[in-house]
Amino acid sequence: MTQDLAGFAHERGIRYFMISYTDLFGAQRAKLVPAQAIADMQRDGAGFAGFATWLDMTPAHPDLFAMPDASSVIQLPWKRDVAWVAADCAMDGQAVEQAPRVVLKRQVAKAAAAGLRVKTGVEAEFFLINADGDRISDDADIAEKPCYDQQALMRRYDVIAEICDYMLELGWKPYQNDHEDANGQFEMNWEFDDALATADKHSFFKFMVKSVAEKHGLRATFMPKPFQGLTGNGCHCHISVWDLDGKTNAFADPAMPFGLSAKGKTFLGGIMAHAAALAAITNPTVNSYKRINAPRTVSGATWSPNTVTWTGNNRTHMVRVPGPGRFELRLPDGAVNPYLLQSVIIAAGLRGLETDADPGPHHDIDMYAEGHLVKDAPRLPLNLLDALRAYAADDALQAAMGRDFSDAYLKLKHGEWDSYCAHFSRWERQATLDV
Repeated sequence: MTQDLAGFAHERGIRYFMISYTDLFGAQRAKLVPAQAIADMQRDGAGFAGFATWLDMTPAHPDLFAMPDASSVIQLPWKRDVAWVAADCAMDGQAVEQAPRVVLKRQVAKAAAAGLRVKTGVEAEFFLINADGDRISDDADIAEKPCYDQQALMRRYDVIAEICDYMLELGWKPYQNDHEDANGQFEMNWEFDDALATADKHSFFKFMVKSVAEKHGLRATFMPKPFQGLTGNGCHCHISVWDLDGKTNAFADPAMPFGLSAKGKTFLGGIMAHAAALAAITNPTVNSYKRINAPRTVSGATWSPNTVTWTGNNRTHMVRVPGPGRFELRLPDGAVNPYLLQSVIIAAGLRGLETDADPGPHHDIDMYAEGHLVKDAPRLPLNLLDALRAYAADDALQAAMGRDFSDAYLKLKHGEWDSYCAHFSRWERQATLDV
């Protein structure tokens, strides 16, 4: 039964709702709606001008309506008279096919039609930096190997504990928080869930982390590589596929290597087959490729892949299988759109099932030290343009993700690349002024 948002407001003392949708570039757009008007908004949607956000529209397009999905509603733990609710985009009474949450719901429906229920968990890494954005916020956080640094973690206890307390309150079942491998970097983990629920939580998590950081006079960034020489922000995704009632893991088979079933291997085969094109979505910015193709960091490792390989419990590959019935995709970074991340995983995986895709041999080596020994391992794209070209060349993945989405995404992302190329950097001036 659809939840009555007006009733939710009455029960919880909500004064305002943030009706929020995520555009193609991952930016969260919202309108603040008084609770007295929420019944009308739940019926008709909140109106937006689509061209004013990162969607492939013009000023001549009619109103875009954000239709709140009441099942996603969250009372803001840090501002309890406000509730956030994820929305699906519609125009002229029809779903906007390029809108990321719509894209994901289509993929979830495709999986369900095949008798499958995809569950995922994300590991969202972020930096806590100063308000100006030019350095990490903790001047004492200078260790060469800062990962799991106890003192540095406790110096940011107030921020991390507040966010974790909110996740506990929301019933997300968070289970660990740590200082990550870069100075000023943190990761917080909560329990896996259905792909759409994970995407909504991931989207809200980014909003929550930024809001709490601002409350403490800091700034949080999920930028893939905000500081040269330091490990970047990944967003590793753990993937499993279940039957429709969510009780039987279709990826689990104790008789198979790594406990990964034949179906799980073919789903993985789809991920491997479309990896270069996947990068256009999992690594969506110019800066993304300074993370996955980075030289050795101060701590000694980038913790990010640069080749299309898979393995068992080994973090130097693009995919690892850390335990029975699931695998971890280590390609995505902090800039990834929460909805498109889940969408492209499902689309590529279902394609693997349809084509009986073979992921190829696994490699039990340290790819950072011995990767040169794997002569036939495809390289990941070196930059955003290469990734966009790989996506444009992958007709099957484009079709699986939807033509409206694919055309819009490629158009806007090529525009972003063109803007980057038109920018004059300090490096090029220093390198060529005297030629």
